[in-house]
Amino acid sequence: MTKVFIAGSRQITRLPAEVKTRVDAMIDKGFQILVGDANGADEAVQSYLAEKAYPNVVVHCMERHCRNNVGQWPTHEVPGPKGARGFDFYSAKDRVMADAAEYGLMLWDGKSKGTINNVVNLSRDRKPVVVYVAPKKQFLTVKAFNDLGRVLAQGDTEDVERLVSALHLENLQHRIAG
Repeated sequence: MTKVFIAGSRQITRLPAEVKTRVDAMIDKGFQILVGDANGADEAVQSYLAEKAYPNVVVHCMERHCRNNVGQWPTHEVPGPKGARGFDFYSAKDRVMADAAEYGLMLWDGKSKGTINNVVNLSRDRKPVVVYVAPKKQFLTVKAFNDLGRVLAQGDTEDVERLVSALHLENLQHRIAG
């Protein structure tokens, strides 16, 4: 069964029509959808899937603490790395979804470190990722890690510089044309 990891920025709280169309295609194909439990894009995706009464969903959350499970789907609880907090804590569940999925659909606000980290994880594993760049209302496909520069070029220069530094993506810096 094909598994798709869908995630995105916490600032994205509603799914645009063009994203719903992509999700509908996954539903029509019977894909298993792996989604997180965060507010924002995760919750918006969950709400849409619940509205569609789509059963083939697994919500990933941190062990003993599931923030959102709108459709009361099965959960995959991920233990947190010892001593980890914030980004390092929650990115553990994202890594599990990236490992399990064959494809990704990421909804990026042009700023979110977590969303770009998911694109990095999927693309480093040579798994295709479709990134919806919300400020530009466009989709970009990342088939290889080196394609990430095209996505980053869509973000605000200051935010992208922060992401590049935080995620140690300096080797992509020369590929980012603003």
